[in-house]
Amino acid sequence: MIARIARNGSVQLGVALASGLLLGLWRPELAAAMKPLSDLFLRTLGLAIPLLMFALIVSAIARLGRGVGAMAARMVLYFQVMSLLSLLVGLIVGLVIHPGSAVAPGPISINWGSAEPADPLLPAAPPSMPGLLDSLPGTLLGAFTQSAILPLLCLAIALGLILRALGERGAPWLAGIERALGFMLRLLRLFLRLAPLAAFAAMAFTVSRYGGASLWPLLKFLLAVYLAALCFVCGVLGLVARLCGFSLLRLILWLRHELLLVAVTGSSVAALPLLIGRLERAGCPTELVRLSLTTGYTFNLAGSNLYIAVALLFLTQFAGIELSAAQLASFLLVGLITTLGSTSVAGSAFLTLAATLSILHFVPVEAVGLLLGVERLMKCRSLTNVLGNCVACLALARWQGTLDRSQLAAALARGRH
Repeated sequence: MIARIARNGSVQLGVALASGLLLGLWRPELAAAMKPLSDLFLRTLGLAIPLLMFALIVSAIARLGRGVGAMAARMVLYFQVMSLLSLLVGLIVGLVIHPGSAVAPGPISINWGSAEPADPLLPAAPPSMPGLLDSLPGTLLGAFTQSAILPLLCLAIALGLILRALGERGAPWLAGIERALGFMLRLLRLFLRLAPLAAFAAMAFTVSRYGGASLWPLLKFLLAVYLAALCFVCGVLGLVARLCGFSLLRLILWLRHELLLVAVTGSSVAALPLLIGRLERAGCPTELVRLSLTTGYTFNLAGSNLYIAVALLFLTQFAGIELSAAQLASFLLVGLITTLGSTSVAGSAFLTLAATLSILHFVPVEAVGLLLGVERLMKCRSLTNVLGNCVACLALARWQGTLDRSQLAAALARGRH
């Protein structure tokens, strides 16, 4: 019994989190030195994910049957509606609770022209424009090594369509890609067994860094993002789940191990290999799972959209700038475009926010450095991204008529492995 509990992934992550918390409180200087362990885990995962996503999309599109156009249209429509709703929810929460107004007990002097990143988590110089040309790598190999997700998706879709058109002549190539895909999935599942070590390091560093720090100016911003995520999950995703005939709460319980993994790593893609098998066992067709999850990790990042909307209002309110209705509308339009090139790699939402501000010019782009202090605490962002993509996969399968509802009901009823 004890051995079975010890092998449980959720228990291992829980023990790692508790150990990291204790180390951060007991020996902060030693805990701060643990950060490279979590960084190494995420960077190694980040190197493998683009290749995995490429193979998944090629395989999914090459094996799609008739009706692919209708499914693609539904997918694009669903993703855009969810993106718009998430931006709207973020704006509404930000306008209601005013996270950037009177955030500190005393006056705070900020030099907007010389704001510096508070944490070396991300590159200090975000791109000035999020244009598609700027995201294109110089070589084909660069698309994989630089994690250039958007051009990689286009290349995978094109190759998948070519193999689909070739039919039997392309079968050997497709078989080779799928053998490589199976090997990568098995390898990643083995690698993810190291997640408790990364969780320990991340928690130890977070507690040592922020445990005694004064985060008063950012407390309302942090709470606003979490509140926006809660409203979106309970309101929007809950409604979609109800319309599709399943319980969102049961789905969360079914995915609790994967969600915990995402929470401790801060990366939405960390659980991708596990989620694929999870949703297939829940009654979704394999091709739809692979296509919707991989494309959703670029085009359906509701949690990142919520963060960007709340962050925009926080920075403008903090600077004493009141946005007009026209400016808010322009943000919605620009946000729908800039988020298309976003990715689910840890911290990418921060760069998307910087790119959005560089277009809108509401506040200096350097102002985003104020938010880096709590960047590692934005766990709700990744969790909402993952949950939104899982709900999208089930909803699309339901609307396509390809969802095995009895298999889904059985899986959600168990709520465990």
